[in-house]
Amino acid sequence: MANPYSGLPDFQFWRRSISGVAPHEVDPVVEPRFRIDRASKVATAGSCFAQHISRRLSASGFNYFVPENGSDLPDDERQARHYNVFSARYGNIYTTAQLRQLLDETLATRRYQDRAWVRPDGRLVDPLRPQIEPAGFATAFEVGEARARHLEKVRSVFLDSDIFIFTLGLTEAWRSRGDGTVFPLAPGVAAGDYDPARHEFVNFDVGGVADDLFAFLDGLKAANPNVRVILTVSPVPLIATFEPRSVLSSTVYSKSVLRVVADMAIRRYDWVDYFPSYEIITGSHAGARYYEEDAREVNHLGVAHAMRCFFDNYITGRKRAGTAAPAVSQSSQAGLICDEEMIDSVRT
Repeated sequence: MANPYSGLPDFQFWRRSISGVAPHEVDPVVEPRFRIDRASKVATAGSCFAQHISRRLSASGFNYFVPENGSDLPDDERQARHYNVFSARYGNIYTTAQLRQLLDETLATRRYQDRAWVRPDGRLVDPLRPQIEPAGFATAFEVGEARARHLEKVRSVFLDSDIFIFTLGLTEAWRSRGDGTVFPLAPGVAAGDYDPARHEFVNFDVGGVADDLFAFLDGLKAANPNVRVILTVSPVPLIATFEPRSVLSSTVYSKSVLRVVADMAIRRYDWVDYFPSYEIITGSHAGARYYEEDAREVNHLGVAHAMRCFFDNYITGRKRAGTAAPAVSQSSQAGLICDEEMIDSVRT
């Protein structure tokens, strides 16, 4: 009898492409919409996991585009001050709301009420990137000057990149009740003072995440008509939730929303693609072997698998590197900058 599934390719069947394949050979990427060559300016932003993509691109000799690179500074100072973590020193951008407001600010269509927060030691920080200066700032004027210089580099990221890779990380956030500014960390975690009259918790739903992402993509394309975008979803669980429920349940909610919105985006824009690093790391085929002992941080094996799939499918002229399983697992977290780690450290 005829049926609609006869003749479909192997990748559309679980047994043929997942359970019938060695775990380290699973590759869920199908027909990438575009390729990356060594001349393409590739920029990155997003959550902590996005830093793995940044590192591998840079180490592989590709044109990893970093307008804000601190090239005039000694290597140790550059690392301490968070240069080269992403394409600019914006720190972790966990939500699509943060991404949208950064573009709006870069295009001079947005300003903020909260211009500087005070740390316990009396030094000041930029509320939108509270950990990029370990020594902090002496005055609010210095904070503003540094942010103005930063935005010039961010403008280049948005206007001059050929490929922009963004990793969606969270749906939970804290924002200002006054002007709606969304922060990477709650006031009082790294700096500032939490005031329920001025700050509120928000857990974005599909509609909210999609509205912000689509507004960003529309604005980015208008400013840079040649840009193409790759979206990923971070496989790293929430370090904490403000919802009155298990952090496990909140993690599933958050990642589900982000994954749905990523799919909405690729159906809406033919110049946007989705790379399934989330599925590679968290899928049942992996048997949790791609996480460190804390069941949260992605280990060397998981990063290697995801990045091999990325390079095999998106890089022009790439010859598949083979599927031999890595022999040794080692920590891949050294040097990663994750603002949300502060949430756990300030818990009392």
